[in-house]
Amino acid sequence: MQISPRIGCAAIASLLASLLAVMPSGCAVGPDFKSPRAPDVSGYTAEELPRETASASVHGGNAQLFLPAREIPAQWWSLFRSPGLNRLVEQALSGSPTLQAAEATLRQAQENLRARTGSALYPALDADARVERQKISGAGFGQPERTFSPFTLYNASVSVSYALDLFGGARRDLESLSSQVDVQRFRLEGARLSLTSNIVTAAVQEASLSAQLQALREIVALQEQELLMYEQRLELGAVSGTDVLAFRAQLAQTRAGLPPLERDLKQARTQLSVLAGKLPAESAALPAFDLQEIELPKELPVSLPSELVRRRPDIQASESLLHAASAQIGVATANLYPQVTLTGSYGSTAVRPEDLFSGPSAVWSLGAGLLQPLFRGGELTAKRRAAVAAYDQAEAQYRSTVLQAFQNVADVLNALEADARTLQAQAAAESVAKELLDLTRKQLKIGAVSHLVLLDAERQYQQARISLVQARAARFADTAALFQALGGGWWNRDGGAISK
Repeated sequence: MQISPRIGCAAIASLLASLLAVMPSGCAVGPDFKSPRAPDVSGYTAEELPRETASASVHGGNAQLFLPAREIPAQWWSLFRSPGLNRLVEQALSGSPTLQAAEATLRQAQENLRARTGSALYPALDADARVERQKISGAGFGQPERTFSPFTLYNASVSVSYALDLFGGARRDLESLSSQVDVQRFRLEGARLSLTSNIVTAAVQEASLSAQLQALREIVALQEQELLMYEQRLELGAVSGTDVLAFRAQLAQTRAGLPPLERDLKQARTQLSVLAGKLPAESAALPAFDLQEIELPKELPVSLPSELVRRRPDIQASESLLHAASAQIGVATANLYPQVTLTGSYGSTAVRPEDLFSGPSAVWSLGAGLLQPLFRGGELTAKRRAAVAAYDQAEAQYRSTVLQAFQNVADVLNALEADARTLQAQAAAESVAKELLDLTRKQLKIGAVSHLVLLDAERQYQQARISLVQARAARFADTAALFQALGGGWWNRDGGAISK
């Protein structure tokens, strides 16, 4: 009996319609993921933060106002009001290989999700065309003495298969892959935040080293003038050789502090160059930074603790990993249940190409398969327990990430308050040291103090100037650290919001 090709095509079409009808059916076993609750606290520090920090009468010494629940701008580094810093950050965001690697990793995760979505939710439809030259033996038919001439066989067919996702294993797998995409997306945001924060910190470090170097060179110049004066007085017999040697030793010790600062300043330049995605030899083209040209933000937005866990990239990445681990429990659970597969094919087999798709050459099939695991030596249940253990691990890591994030914010807030008081004290100490040095020089001229007293006053002033520069830089650096600790405001950037 011949089977009409139209009957085979109708059967395949009917099978496809059936497959499309049952695709969304079934339940998804395993836990439905819910985001962890935010910590039930209203602040980050044990003691209530002051409304504003202390102030000092130097550049960068203005009081900073803490503003709870205030939004952080996406381009938070612009609050330092440094055009050079803004340009450098933009260069880094467009040219950093670190960001490019993170972006490529995100694209890879997205394409893996698309690939799995196509194979999990839709039937697989394949076309197959072959030509074979065959020689068979009569032994296969119980007639070993019979011989057959070689012949050519042409085959053309279309096949379709679909594994019914009755218990949601495929959907849970897609859920896990989607969470992995979120992980890479948040890691990319974390890489952007880390890069911009490192650039601001490195720029402040360069400005600090430059100011320290300038201060030390000015001190060296003053000591050289004093040494010249005392050498002239030595020729006149007004001072002893011991006093001159003491001044020479002081000058040599001060000069010895220059090379380390010059080295550190060059290293800060190369660090900025690499962060911007450029070679160290290209660092000369980067803007130079001066503490006098960087403004200290007067207002400091402080996110609520409940917002921090929804916005900080590392916390969100950790939550996405937790979500992926939860979905994998569903995958392992679904593997315990029956798996149903539907298949169908339609094609033609002939010994001549022109006979393909003629009535006698048509072949087709419809089928359904059921696989129920009966005995695997405990493999499947053990894998489910392993998935539960992996979830417990991800949950513990999530809680650890939250704790570290809150510690990070608390430490920076405490540091900012301490920085302000330190700068206030250092500014007063530098002012007093300058007055003491001026007074000592006047007293030395009239013989009221010894040369050793002058040397000691100069050492105190030198240390006070360096410490003042370092205290100013610490406020800038810790301000940048606060924006980083609070998440950097990426969610306020166009396209930055992520719906989960």
